[in-house]
Amino acid sequence: MAVSSSPDLRNVRGVLFDMDGVIYVGTQLLPGVQEMFDYLEKTGRRWLCVTNNASRTPAQFVEKLTGMNVRARPEQILGSAEASAAWLADQIHHHGWPKGKVIIVGQDGLRAALKQHHFELTMEPAEATYAIAGINFELTYEELARTALAIRNGARFIGTNSDPSYPSERGLLPGAGSILALLEAATGVKPIVIGKPNRGMYDQAIRRIGASPHEVMMVGDRYDTDISGAQTVGLVTTGVLTGVSSRHDFESATQPPDLIAADLIELRRRFEEQDAA
Repeated sequence: MAVSSSPDLRNVRGVLFDMDGVIYVGTQLLPGVQEMFDYLEKTGRRWLCVTNNASRTPAQFVEKLTGMNVRARPEQILGSAEASAAWLADQIHHHGWPKGKVIIVGQDGLRAALKQHHFELTMEPAEATYAIAGINFELTYEELARTALAIRNGARFIGTNSDPSYPSERGLLPGAGSILALLEAATGVKPIVIGKPNRGMYDQAIRRIGASPHEVMMVGDRYDTDISGAQTVGLVTTGVLTGVSSRHDFESATQPPDLIAADLIELRRRFEEQDAA
């Protein structure tokens, strides 16, 4: 199916960027990132990095970007760890879910986000009211075993995101979705997933940008999460070819993205051309 006609980029007031496969791959910065951010700020547009990666805190993401000579502030990073913690807090405070301890498969990003929202963490399966699983690059069998026991004991099972793979310099590695699949196979329980392509993540991002959905663009490398999820909430979408999905993947989708760009250099040029028209 042919990609849809190009949208009027002059109406875009804010841009959401996936990180892995759009800003960088592993420790390798992708082309045109700082120039893209600079152009958006120069033209009065806001931007936000929206990542399903739950391994780092916003400050740690900023530190990683700083090491790549990219300027960002913690409030310009929204990860699925923060989105999941905020979502669970909302269920408890506004929807009658019980308060309780949380057992996790995860790293600093998930721990910090849960503590920020005043959750108490536990390593004891019998104490857990909630079990939240995300990526952990130092995953152990014992961590999986404790979490599976908690879920079997009745802890509500929540996933930060369902990405089956994770792009790295070595190729596609197992992602959080692979961990969720293992826990589901071990317990027979399906998780509630918060990150992209689910609406909760996009709703929080749109609020941070402070614009209407049709004035916000999502830039992603993965059709099934970044693009399809953004389309359900009415965002302008751009697929870039620096990560998982190919041009054919984007073009052959039932609803292709509004734009396809080789990288952020090409996307910035598209903005420049339309702004100058």
